[in-house]
Parts: sequence; structure tokens; C-alpha cells
Amino acid sequence: MSLTRVIVTKSRHDEFAEALGSAFGSVRVGDPFDPETQLGPLALAKQQESVLRYIRTAQDEGATLVTGGNRPAHLDRGYFVEPTVFSNVDNRSTIAQEEIFGPVLSVIPAENEEHAIELANDTPYGLNSAVFTNDVDRAYQVARRLRSGTVGHNGFKTDTRMGFGGFKQSGVGREGGIQGLFAYLESKTVLLDGTPTRFQ
Repeated sequence: MSLTRVIVTKSRHDEFAEALGSAFGSVRVGDPFDPETQLGPLALAKQQESVLRYIRTAQDEGATLVTGGNRPAHLDRGYFVEPTVFSNVDNRSTIAQEEIFGPVLSVIPAENEEHAIELANDTPYGLNSAVFTNDVDRAYQVARRLRSGTVGHNGFKTDTRMGFGGFKQSGVGREGGIQGLFAYLESKTVLLDGTPTRFQ
């Protein structure tokens, strides 16, 4: 449910990608038991190989590597991948259209807000998204138009007391909250010719 695509207007794209690159480049990668660590390893060697393959594919398809893109040089054990940011990502490219499940962020330029909404919805997935703005009304209006199971305001947000799931090919069904109980229930329809005494 991590946010992996950032869609920003062209006028702010380069500035935003540079700021993200700086922030991601300073993330401390290492032992997950060390309190100073901000990012630990992936779960499997197979997943590390998959993420590194996506990174190579992104470069081959013309995305600009801003930071990261490798295994951290100081870690020779474990399935680590550097926090990675790409800019100038085409929304039809592999890293923009497939789920990577690794620390890779794509910055995608949009012409304007309308185009940004179109790009955000142009994916086979729709689990989690966010709208970044200081204007609550504008955030609400845009959020209603996003085909995503959850939309946060100014960041990733969730709450286990509410139903969580996605649209399209993401998060089939709902877990958590009242909606999460529905999967364990069966509905039953009874058709009567009259009203039972208990309902009169």
C-alpha cells in the first residue's frame, strides 16, 4: 500500500524530484533491529532481484535515475535495495504500471490537475493514493475522482477500524472494520406472502 507514483505538474517536476532525491538519499538503510535504521531489507533474495530488475528496466525505458538504484555498498549481507527515485517517468512505462514491492518511487510529470487525475487513474491498480494540497475542499474534490480504495490527504493514511481494500486489480474485497466482516457472512432472502407477527 505504499505510494509509489508521484504525479506533479511539469512546472514543479524537476524541483520536486530533486527534493525527493535528497530526502531518499539520506535514508539510513541497515539492520532493522538498529533503532537508527529507517529502511531494512526486503524479505527474499528473489524479491531483491525483482526490484533491481525493475530499476534496470526503468533506466532502459528512459526514466532519469535521481538517487539510489543499487544494493547499498556498505551492506554485503541481506536483501537490501537503496531507496530509489526516478524522474521523467512515462506513465505507460513498466515501473509506472506494475507493482514493484520495493523502495522505488516514480515522479511523473503532468500538464495540469486534470491531467494528473487522468494519469493517476490510468493504471490497472488502485489500492491506496493521496492528494497533496493545503486546500481541504480541493483535496476532497480530487479524492472523489480517484479510482482508489483509500485516498489520504497529504500522505499515506489508514485505520484498521475501517474497511481497507482496493479497486481494479488491487486488494480484492475488504479487510478491517464492518466491511471486513462481510466476507464471513452469507446473506439470505426470505420471500413471504404476508408480514410475520414479530414485525407487526
